[in-house]
Amino acid sequence: MGDQHWISKDNIRNTKWVSRDADAGEGEVRLTLDAFALTANNVTYATFGGPPMQYWNFFPADDPAWGRVPVWGFATITESNVDGIDVGRRVYGYFPISSELTVQPVRVGKSGFSDGAPHRQDLAPIYNTYLFTHTDPLYVADREAEQMLFRPLYMTGWMIVDSLMSAETPPKTVIISSASSKTALATAHGLHRAGVTTIGLTSPGNADFVKTSGLYSTVMTYDEARALSPEAPAAYVDFTGRPALTAAIHKACGKALTRSMVIGMTDWESDRTPPDDLQGPQPEFFFVPTYAAERAKALGPETLAEMTREAMVAFYPVSRKFVTPETVTGKQAIDAAWADSVAGEVSPDRGLICKL
Repeated sequence: MGDQHWISKDNIRNTKWVSRDADAGEGEVRLTLDAFALTANNVTYATFGGPPMQYWNFFPADDPAWGRVPVWGFATITESNVDGIDVGRRVYGYFPISSELTVQPVRVGKSGFSDGAPHRQDLAPIYNTYLFTHTDPLYVADREAEQMLFRPLYMTGWMIVDSLMSAETPPKTVIISSASSKTALATAHGLHRAGVTTIGLTSPGNADFVKTSGLYSTVMTYDEARALSPEAPAAYVDFTGRPALTAAIHKACGKALTRSMVIGMTDWESDRTPPDDLQGPQPEFFFVPTYAAERAKALGPETLAEMTREAMVAFYPVSRKFVTPETVTGKQAIDAAWADSVAGEVSPDRGLICKL
C-alpha cells in the first residue's frame, strides 16, 4: 500500500493522507519516491488545478472533491513488469506527493520513458516524461537538492527569457514581481546573463534577501511600483497575479512597456479580476509546456536540451549563495510545510526537500 497526500479542491489548506494499492501490474512499473521539492510553484499548480491548466488531472484522486498536487523529484524503480526498465534504476520526473507511484511506460529508450496512462495522454507531454539519472545530461550527482528545487523552475525561467529575447524587439528592462520566488530568481539569472536590466519587486520583508541574491539591477518594494520609470522597451513578468499591482505597473511604465506576461500566482487569494482600464499591452498567460514544445520543434530537442543544460548547471552553485536546502521528513512535517507554503510563510532562503 502507498500513502497519498490529498488536497481539497475547494480549500487547498485542507489536506489528508489516504492509503492506496501501488503494486505494479502487467506493463506497469512502480516508482518509490526518494525525495521531492516543495515550493510556491506547487501552490500555483493547486491554484490552477482545474480548467484550463488541469494540474489536478495528472494524478487524480478517487474522490473528485480532492486532488493530488504535482511535485518534482527523484524516485527509485522498485517493481518493473516492462522490458528495458530495471529495478534499482533512479528517475527524475513529475510525481504526486505520495510514497509511491505506478506508471504505464511507453516510448522506453536509453534516456527514460513516458507514462502512457490513458488519463495523462491529453496533458502536456513535458510533464509525462521520466528520465533515468544515469543517462540524463542535466543530472549532477552532488546537486540533487538544487535540481529538485530549481530544475523545473529554471526551465520556466529559461523559457521566459528565451521568449523575451527572441522577440523582434527584445526588452532592455524587465520588471519582475515576487522577485524572491525561486522561479523569479531563475528568470533573473537568465536575464542577467543576457545583459538585461532587471528590476525586482518584492515585499519589504524580502527586500534584503532579493538584494543579497545579486541577480537584480534594482530592487523595489511593491509600494514603490508607482515610481517605476524603466528604459524602453520594457517588459513585465508577473509571478504575483495581483491585478491592482499590474495596473499600477502598467500606468507607471506608460508607453515604455511593450509586453506583460503572467507566469504564476504567489498571491493566490487575491482578486484576479483584470481592471477595466488597464493601460498598455494586455497581459498574456505564458504556459511553459506549450512554448517548450514549440521551441523543441523549431530547434530540435537535442539542441534545446544543450542550450538549457549549460545555463541550468551554471545556476546550481549560484543558488547555494541564497537558498539553503532543508530536509523535511514524515507526513506531519510535510503537512506543516504545505500549510506554510500556502500561507506564504516559507522564507525565500529555505529550499524544502521532502521525504516520507
